[in-house]
Amino acid sequence: MHIHYISEENSILNHFLAQIRDVNIQKDSMRFRKNIERIGEIMAYELSKTLSYKDIEVQTPLGIKKTTTIADNVVLCSILRAGLALHTGFMNFFDSAENGFVSAYRHHYNNDDAFEILVEYQAAPSFGGKNLILIDPMLATGQSLVAVLNKLHLEQKPKEIHIAVVIAAPEGIKFLEENLPENCHLWVAALDEKLNEKNYIIPGLGDAGDLAYGDKL
Repeated sequence: MHIHYISEENSILNHFLAQIRDVNIQKDSMRFRKNIERIGEIMAYELSKTLSYKDIEVQTPLGIKKTTTIADNVVLCSILRAGLALHTGFMNFFDSAENGFVSAYRHHYNNDDAFEILVEYQAAPSFGGKNLILIDPMLATGQSLVAVLNKLHLEQKPKEIHIAVVIAAPEGIKFLEENLPENCHLWVAALDEKLNEKNYIIPGLGDAGDLAYGDKL
């Protein structure tokens, strides 16, 4: 698996990452969603540099300009519900991409810290020969992402699989490396220290879905 850490150099990305973590700023759910969307746009731009391009000629009002355009077919697929704002950021840049949506959540079957990942809904196009970009803001254990890819079955193999996360824990990255094929790319906006005893990212930012869309039952 190829891993891309995109906040190692100072940029406006670090500004938005700081704001989504700040306990005073993140109380504004609209601002939180917008910052996640902005991070998605930055990540989409960085990811776009690795895609295939083709030469084209564009007719302008005054002549013809030789340039390039994306040759790859792109499918954006996000994990509900936390991935929606990040998905919007990617969709703002990959505006002709096909889109898919999958549900995944932690089911605490004994009402304790133990859990299993349940994937109960999917609506996605074919991935055959296309670049699949799987979008989820938080990479904690990595189990949700692997479960989603297994649910999608991927009988028609994508050209490449790109996984885009805002914040990742080392444990989740290790799990993906052990369970995903070699043609995967992992895009990480920020690498955090560890998981705590409840498998939440430290220092993290809290529950991205709740911060964006309100507390769930």
